[in-house]
Amino acid sequence: MLSLKDSLAVLKRTKALLEGHFILSSGLHSSKYVQCAKLLSFPYLSKKICLSLSKKIKKKFKKIDLILAPAMGGIIIGYEIGRLLGKETIFCERVKGKFRLRRGFFIKKNSKVLVIEDVITTGKSSLECVKLIKKAKAKNIGFACIINRSNKKTLKIKNKTIISQLKIDIPTYKKKKLPLSLKKIPISSPGSRYLK
Repeated sequence: MLSLKDSLAVLKRTKALLEGHFILSSGLHSSKYVQCAKLLSFPYLSKKICLSLSKKIKKKFKKIDLILAPAMGGIIIGYEIGRLLGKETIFCERVKGKFRLRRGFFIKKNSKVLVIEDVITTGKSSLECVKLIKKAKAKNIGFACIINRSNKKTLKIKNKTIISQLKIDIPTYKKKKLPLSLKKIPISSPGSRYLK
């Protein structure tokens, strides 16, 4: 499996680790943003990270029937992990602000479903996916992501396994508790949650 050092080297080489003032999909503010789209735009470099993550997933979860990825960030990583593991992979997308299954996708009753994202900070998108899984009377077995930047204060996922290629500790802040250094930097919102 790929080491943390080598994984970070791939992030830096693909310019996927950005610095500035960002509002994350969770609504929290941060001085760093991991733009996995940049990483995944170099398949010949990101394949090492995806292969390593797929091995971790295979080691942890003995039975996976389906992979569910939230659009936009999870689609490519979900597809690639599904390809590596030989598993059916579908995605959900926002319709009027809520995740829905479209395009003929469905979750079979009693199936074991793994939710895959690019980055997990609070787990909000992942938990929205879990609602779809429960509605289908299927079982969420856990979560996987390229980058886990959650911490005990921000993470809303409880009592479930999160498998990640990299666990990165990047501080996040609520709007009312921004450090002065961050207040001076123009805000950027690179995520897809609020796209119209």
